[in-house]
Parts: sequence; C-alpha cells; structure tokens
Amino acid sequence: MALTASNMLPLGTKAPNFNLPDQQGYHWSLADFSDDKALLVMFICNHCPYVVHLKSALAKFAREYSDKGLGIIAINANNADAYPADSPQNMALEIERYGYVFPYVYDETQEVAKSYDAACTPDFFLFDGDRKLVYRGQFDGSRPGNNVPVTGEDLRDAVNQILAGQSVIGEQTPSMGCNIKWRDD
Repeated sequence: MALTASNMLPLGTKAPNFNLPDQQGYHWSLADFSDDKALLVMFICNHCPYVVHLKSALAKFAREYSDKGLGIIAINANNADAYPADSPQNMALEIERYGYVFPYVYDETQEVAKSYDAACTPDFFLFDGDRKLVYRGQFDGSRPGNNVPVTGEDLRDAVNQILAGQSVIGEQTPSMGCNIKWRDD
C-alpha cells in the first residue's frame, strides 16, 4: 500500500462550492448545509484499505454528530472506470452496508477534489459556520496494521471545539491513505 499524505489546504480557505449527485440523483451543494454550525467534507472511496479501516467508525461518528449541528458530506472522486469498486452503484451498497447518514456523492470530473486540493482517501476538511477551513487532517492515528484503536480523536476534538464556538487549537496531523485515482484526461 503506497501512502499519500494530505496536501493540507491553508486554514481560513473558504469552502469551494460543489454540485454533485448522490445515488438517487439529488445534487448536493454547499447551500444544502447552510443551517449547520459546521461542515465536514470527507474524500473517501470504497476500496482504499485506509478508508475500509475507518468505515464503521465514520458511520458511528456521523450518527453521533448529525444532530449536533455538524453537516457531513462524503465525496468519492476516484476514477471508477479504472477502479470499478468505486462506482456509484457500489457506493450505494456501501451506504446500505455501513448505514451512512450523510450524503455520499460522486465527483466524476474530479473538479471538486481539485478545488479542495484533496490528495488521498481519506482526506478530511472541517469548515466553521462561515465556511472557512478550521481543520484539515487525520481522523486519528490509527492505520491498518498499526494496532492503534480507531477513536476519531483528532477530528472529534476539532469538531467539539468548533461546535462549542471555540477556535480549533492543537496540532493538525495530515491525513494519510491511498492517493486519489486521477483520470488521465
């Protein structure tokens, strides 16, 4: 497994808009999260071992925070032609299998991933109420095979701080995982 680190988009960056379809054909945009105190944008996919390692914890995390004012959206930007496990049809199966309570949308053109400077899966971007970036980093220190429990402590600390109206303080360690599977065209 080749390891790719997050590019660490500069803090304070305004959330780029998006307009991406879910499996039912609904197109999600930033405006859909306007009532949320904060927004978590996650770049994930179906097949990456680093995402597979976190799937159950991500689903649990989302259930815990979905009614606390945190909007959550997951974006799959992988080239599904080259990696069919990441197709929208298989994304629908993932939603059902893990009980995702957040939209899981497909960035077929990969333009949204580029606008966020996303590099790996998973890659996490937390925005405050003004949609300014306040955290970009890892879910926690757990990786496949390192025997560190999956807790979500790094992201959880940042979310708790922002939902409490505080500034996010503390070290922000880059997320690491598989590189996004970019299209050649």
